[in-house]
Amino acid sequence: MASDDRTDDRARFTTRTLLTPDDEPGDGLSDAIPEPTLSTPGDDDEALDAVVQTARDANGSEEAPAFVWGVPNGDETVDVSPVVEADESISEAPAGEPEGIDLDAYQPGETETPVFGEESEDEQPDAEAGTTEATPEIEAPVVVGARSETADAPADAGAADGDEPKSTTESGETDTAEDSSPITAAIDDAFEAQTDEAKSNEPGAEIEATIDVPMLGPDDFGADELTSALRTMMTSRQLDQKMLTLLKQGKGFFHIGSSGHEASQVAIGRQLEGGRDWFSFYYRDLGTALAVGMTPADVLRAHFAKATDPSSGGRQMSEHFSSRELNILVASSSVGAQYLPAVGVGLAIQRETEDDSESAIVYASGGEGSTSQGAFHEALNWSAREALPVLFHVQDNGYAISVPVEEQTAGGSIWHLFAGYQGLARIRYDGTDFFASASAAKAAIDHMRAGRGPVALHADVVRLLPHSSSDDHKKYREHEALEADRQRDPIPQMAERLVEAGILTEAEVEAMEAEVRAEIDALAREVAAEPDPDPATATRHVYYEGPDSRQYETDGEAGDLIVMVDAINHALDEEMARDERVLVYGEDVGGGKGGVFTATRGLTAKHGADRCFNSPLAEHSIIGSAVGLAASGYKPVVEIQFADYIWPALQPLRNQVASFRYRSNNEWSCPMVIRVPCGGYIHGGLCHSQNIEAIFGHFPGLHVVMPSNAADAKGLLKAAIRGEDPVLFLEHKSLYRQGPARSPEPHDDYLVPLGKARTARAGDDLTIVTWGALVYRALNAAKTLEKEGVSVEVIDVRSILPFDTEAVLASAKKTGRVLVAYEDHEFMGFGAEVAAQ
Repeated sequence: MASDDRTDDRARFTTRTLLTPDDEPGDGLSDAIPEPTLSTPGDDDEALDAVVQTARDANGSEEAPAFVWGVPNGDETVDVSPVVEADESISEAPAGEPEGIDLDAYQPGETETPVFGEESEDEQPDAEAGTTEATPEIEAPVVVGARSETADAPADAGAADGDEPKSTTESGETDTAEDSSPITAAIDDAFEAQTDEAKSNEPGAEIEATIDVPMLGPDDFGADELTSALRTMMTSRQLDQKMLTLLKQGKGFFHIGSSGHEASQVAIGRQLEGGRDWFSFYYRDLGTALAVGMTPADVLRAHFAKATDPSSGGRQMSEHFSSRELNILVASSSVGAQYLPAVGVGLAIQRETEDDSESAIVYASGGEGSTSQGAFHEALNWSAREALPVLFHVQDNGYAISVPVEEQTAGGSIWHLFAGYQGLARIRYDGTDFFASASAAKAAIDHMRAGRGPVALHADVVRLLPHSSSDDHKKYREHEALEADRQRDPIPQMAERLVEAGILTEAEVEAMEAEVRAEIDALAREVAAEPDPDPATATRHVYYEGPDSRQYETDGEAGDLIVMVDAINHALDEEMARDERVLVYGEDVGGGKGGVFTATRGLTAKHGADRCFNSPLAEHSIIGSAVGLAASGYKPVVEIQFADYIWPALQPLRNQVASFRYRSNNEWSCPMVIRVPCGGYIHGGLCHSQNIEAIFGHFPGLHVVMPSNAADAKGLLKAAIRGEDPVLFLEHKSLYRQGPARSPEPHDDYLVPLGKARTARAGDDLTIVTWGALVYRALNAAKTLEKEGVSVEVIDVRSILPFDTEAVLASAKKTGRVLVAYEDHEFMGFGAEVAAQ
């Protein structure tokens, strides 16, 4: 535990105002911030006193020091609604600010130093570091003692002073499957000397882990590395404060802050490599984004929704980071949406990694509230089962907007639930302590780069701002709780450690903060002057807009008559042989069964179990993982066993898949094919007979097709696989082996265009517009009416989205009468939309 003296020292770093007068918009945010009370300096505080007095003199005010990294001191809510009288100019930076900053190259604190925390495998922290570690007799979580000035081990650490840290195995290597196998009470024995309440009241006292975590301190890093890390943390904090100020001025739309999360984010991010490793962020990952290569200018461009915003071109809310260059997948607002795409990327990495020592990893993060989502647990399950290189970073600040964790999670903590996933290593630590965070991150990343499977990091952090600029945490948090969080502010903790280590002086810390603030002010003015998006581009990039090299409906020798399900099977076989990136998976599709309708029969035997395989029985997992695989360059063709069971996948289909290209301003895409048996007429009852085309026809960015015969099924499926957009491929179950749906089998390169209707029968007196199984009922009706002298034209739509309006209207003009026949709800079914058109 930190000493009382260190607590007093920390207070000196938490007594700064939020804003200086030249940063106040109109009546200003400072009106809502109480007067700070400086701590009483001790005999050793002369240097700090001099800096504070100098700052006051430069600012022309005895009321408040000029330089800050803090958050509002008190529980007053920052009102970020536009102020009518607000000054329309963005605040001026303090005198001496840098001008002409290169917005695209600027990254505060860049150094040429290597990634911090690296050391040879034989090196151990020295005795002064105070590293202690328990070595339980069972393979239970390792408890690592906190660093302190006296290097005292925790009373229950189970190791004598001077003992070398011990591995959990004799070889020093930890087998993942064995590490996580003890669960529930047994696995927590080593940590139960303290109650959960005591541990939560004493953050930073210990690290609990199922793998060896050597403790790191200032001596384990270069001075430049630590100075750069502190600067990045300050930059993240100052961006939070600047964007709140801009919102007060009416210059911005929304903000969701990361204040209080910076230590864990920056400690992890600096040990990962943008462009090599992959990232599936959530909206509170500002510090991580900066640490892996995004610039403050990038962040501000997103805040202003500028055309130059690299994340989305101004299409998404701020803090939804994305970068193709850095491998940052475009973020979604949906809570928990980030986890399963990370699984897909992990599957891709695993397929491509021949040497475990060179393995990339994928980082997936979220707050503890997101762990209530089923997608989170599905991601843990798949990652643990397949030993995927996925690093789960749970940033536990105790609140999901206003709901406390004890109302979210059994036992009040996700930590104990992690133990249920055999093969998942886990580390729990004080996420406001940079060095504890760096220790946990290095151990986890080393574990994963060695090919030992996923790791879950449980970081105990604090949320120093309300959930977002639309929230008021005074409504649900007590003043004492907010003040307790402020005392754990990670930035003054980090500054204090660097001052104690002799890396920086207090004056240099103050000067760094002032410089960061000036840089952010200057950047904000420059970014504000950049162009806004052209409204004419608002509907760009919903679908792929590049050249289409596919050749459609080409002539070629036709084979024997084939039923529709076999045509689908042959299409998959041929495309897997043509392109090794094509992967086929879903429930029951692998092995000898080949799906409940045999559409994938023989594919595993022919192309291998790594190309056609079974997924967990989890539709969200199937679609979510396909997002990551597709973004990684693969062509997943996945099966949802029945349309009736697609609904768990509705969230990723609507909020991830369909809008993936659009949200990233064409930087990312996720081309995939989702095969879905649908429709009635096979005595399937309530939950095996549904039609879903009307619902999915509402999803811009998604193609929806439904063939009615074998030739179209093969040609449409092959065109979908070779395309650049996601396609929902609906297969009417009653047509799989129906005689009238047979056709001569087309050749290997026969493709049917998406969005083009087919005239199944020509006529002059009446048009029937239909699709799927009703095509044949329409044809039978046409034959009956022909006997009565009525000539009926039958239009087989084939494609729901896009819909061939032109072909339907042309037929309607020719016959003057239209009947729409379809198998779904009359009210708000897709046929109603056809009739409306």
